[in-house]
Amino acid sequence: MNEYDNWFSREGEERYIRLRKEVQRRLGRERQETDSMVRRQIYEVLAQEASQAYLPVRERVRIGSRIFYALRGLDILQPLLEDEAITEIMVNGPDHIYVEYRGKMIRTKGHFESLQRLADVIQQIVGSINRRVNEANPIVDARLADGSRVNVILPPVALNGPILTIRKFRKEPIRVKDMIHWGTFTEEAADFLRYLVENRYNIFVCGGTGAGKTTLLNVLSNFIPEEERVITIEDAAELRLSSLENVITLETRNGALDGRGRITMRDLIRTSLRARPDRIIVGEVRGAEALDMLSAMNTGHEGSLSTGHANSTQDMISRLETMVLMGADLPMEAIRQQIASAIDIFVYIARGRGGQRMVTEISQVLGMTDGQVKMESLFSWREGKLLRTEAKLHRRKERGG
Repeated sequence: MNEYDNWFSREGEERYIRLRKEVQRRLGRERQETDSMVRRQIYEVLAQEASQAYLPVRERVRIGSRIFYALRGLDILQPLLEDEAITEIMVNGPDHIYVEYRGKMIRTKGHFESLQRLADVIQQIVGSINRRVNEANPIVDARLADGSRVNVILPPVALNGPILTIRKFRKEPIRVKDMIHWGTFTEEAADFLRYLVENRYNIFVCGGTGAGKTTLLNVLSNFIPEEERVITIEDAAELRLSSLENVITLETRNGALDGRGRITMRDLIRTSLRARPDRIIVGEVRGAEALDMLSAMNTGHEGSLSTGHANSTQDMISRLETMVLMGADLPMEAIRQQIASAIDIFVYIARGRGGQRMVTEISQVLGMTDGQVKMESLFSWREGKLLRTEAKLHRRKERGG
């Protein structure tokens, strides 16, 4: 982090801007510059600068890297993306950049040289996956080429300038043994979750923002037998089912300003049923698509997985009820019956103050009692770890085909 912050001294900033403009001027003659062309021009400009004024080797490397990132990467965000100790990048306008570094929130000395430069980087990100963000459509979810999750909020919704949040995707996928080592769950709980997935229980993972729901979903997907056909459905594709071959990845699409061409989560869930999936994985339910997800789980797609935001497993049931009502005017008892028959297991994952993620509860859905969805805890967080309760796992529900 100190090396990165050293980029932003006043003297270094002025020199960087001047030399970057010179490189851009020279590249203007090239019809289609490659990375090697850009690096060559940067080297020549820096060599010329060093012949005219004192330029330490470390400064030359620093300026050269920053120019290259500006022309071929995501500008000052690129080194932050490449630092594996950084898990999240938060840009609050051009002058305030924060990172989560080794589990702690830190403000960097980094800043964009102008508001326009930040806007250009945002358009570069969303444009790479054919999405659109502007004043008329100021909120968008996107992803980087490596799968990192991106959220953008523009003025006039964001009052302190364009907001850009990047939740980084690890180059090496997280494995079960990693989560056991970190204390996310015990080996016994991991074996139990493997049993649930292999035996096609419908599982719903819930937790707060940044708790690790998608990471856990990726880990659970490793337990799916490799011969099965799986369809993933997400707003912005970030699931990485590296252990499976027969995988279809579907992603929503923003429409035109009048809504034409828009493809929603509901559309994708409905069409996925015609693609003969063995299992469906819905990255995160937020609205009316909850009804379609529950219907899919109830009609022969055993072993499906999904996630949602909630403060507890019981809270997740209430949120699912609300989301279903967004899509259909159904009696509450019918909605609860749908939830009780579709979902077998709720897994709750939380994030501690130090940044540690831990599964704190695994509960089974027993059915309906007095008009309410009845659950029973199979694993609960006690004595600083996830421990088995005395309750026994019930057989997977019989559902319609």
